Amino acid sequence: MTVTITQTPEVQDFFKEAAGFKNENGNARHKHIVLRILQETAKLVEELELTDDEFWGGVEYLNRLGASNEAGLLAAGLGIEHFLDLLHDARQADVGISGGTPRTIEGPLYVAGAPLREGYDRMDDGSEDGIATPMFLDGQVIDLDGKPIAGALVDLWQADSKGNYSHFDKSQSEFNLRRRIVTDAEGRYRVRTIVPSGYGCNPAGPTQECLNQLGRHGQRPAHVHFFISAPGFEHLTTQINLSNDTYLWDDFAYATRDGLIGEVRFVEDQALAASHGFTGRFAEMTFDFQLRKAPTPKAEHRSNRPRALQDA
Repeated sequence: MTVTITQTPEVQDFFKEAAGFKNENGNARHKHIVLRILQETAKLVEELELTDDEFWGGVEYLNRLGASNEAGLLAAGLGIEHFLDLLHDARQADVGISGGTPRTIEGPLYVAGAPLREGYDRMDDGSEDGIATPMFLDGQVIDLDGKPIAGALVDLWQADSKGNYSHFDKSQSEFNLRRRIVTDAEGRYRVRTIVPSGYGCNPAGPTQECLNQLGRHGQRPAHVHFFISAPGFEHLTTQINLSNDTYLWDDFAYATRDGLIGEVRFVEDQALAASHGFTGRFAEMTFDFQLRKAPTPKAEHRSNRPRALQDA
């Protein structure tokens, strides 16, 4: 028979003391969150009859997770970040807000301050010329009525052909494969980049360690991340998953959603390739983004989630 004490007045009173409810200092919201964490942790220990070894093994795992800077990766891998998207969708649907390009997870690899360009730029630094497949990515930012949004900011970032991101991969140049493009009068953006590769979790890292215990892989399909914003419109965090990837519908981070598949077209025209300044085949992908009017000024901006800075 399982012994339970969490609901006794003495233990509940103890948790309130630990969460700071018996003093006038601190933050009330923080106290409520910590109290709930204490209560739910105690219930977990009791109901699953965790051993001391299991509990302290979990504490040690959290230490390693933080030291490896993989907490954001695990949040995606366990579906928590996708759940937040589903919850936002449900809350907006409940008040009659719908339409537009679907949101999906940001992931942990954004870096603020990428070069800002008008209409077009080349994203890659040329270090993979002759190795990676060049790709032209373009599209239009429009409203729910199909009207172009001039001056929208398209902030995009992606991995290289090995699945690595600049800043986190120190072998890459600063802001490689990261740009901010301001749309032209027709709401259009265009970049020259490379076909990105999907990536897998570090096989020796704590995220993959957890996934191994769940019998799951840690692979992501090839994709390009986007922040799309414009005055008066709801900020959009999303990503486009490439149509030809093995893991398109088997993404360990659950980011693939209907409406977010980019159809990649490979072009074998050597004369056309030469006119762009390279040889061999190249790829093209077009993706348009549809923004909703912002219901509040706050909705125009992305969350205050901590993000990397290039000089950090």
